[in-house]
Amino acid sequence: MKLLLTIAFSLTLIFCNAQKYSEQEFTNLKTELKQILESDQELRELFDTETLDVRKEEIYKKYNITKEQFERENWMIVQKYDSINIKKIDKIISKYGYPGKSLVGEPENTSAFYVIQHSNKIKNYFPLIKKAGKKNELPKTLVAMMEDRLLVQEGKEQIYGTQGSGFNTKNGWTMIIHPIKNPEKVNKLRKKVGFTETVEENAKRLGIDYKVLTLEDVKKLKENK
Repeated sequence: MKLLLTIAFSLTLIFCNAQKYSEQEFTNLKTELKQILESDQELRELFDTETLDVRKEEIYKKYNITKEQFERENWMIVQKYDSINIKKIDKIISKYGYPGKSLVGEPENTSAFYVIQHSNKIKNYFPLIKKAGKKNELPKTLVAMMEDRLLVQEGKEQIYGTQGSGFNTKNGWTMIIHPIKNPEKVNKLRKKVGFTETVEENAKRLGIDYKVLTLEDVKKLKENK
């Protein structure tokens, strides 16, 4: 019963927000965000070794590229779509604010997040993302991921242990979980914002052997080539 009431309330919020715009405009916005989310996520599926060949062929066909072309240009192709998508999101946000759950429903409420997360505009948009999280327009786990990524970009310790990084050392390519501010408290902090995995489990999923490192440790590793 509680679940049904929650769903009904969410649908009511979406309906009420939609009334601010014409039905066609609202439909177009949802469709555009759906397409943006698909292009952001699907092209990245091609890098996943667990993606089946038949699925990869579907993606190649959808984006009119060949396997050979993607093997040659990979990130250039992804960045081309990322550039197109962030321009679209800039326009959408300038008109509607953050397109959250009460406006466009789920999963379209995550479209803008993923595009911003994969752009060079995280610092510009993070206050808006944080506000969307506080209003439950966006999952708090995603807000935490963006906060971590911003901190890593700024050369600081992350909070939730969501971000890995890689670099060359004398032992070859090394992947790590970027240093965490309070590693002894990280799993409590992760649970608080809704993560179901521990930092250790997250690292394993990313194929990383988790170790507690400081910024100084990482600096030494990078220097030891």
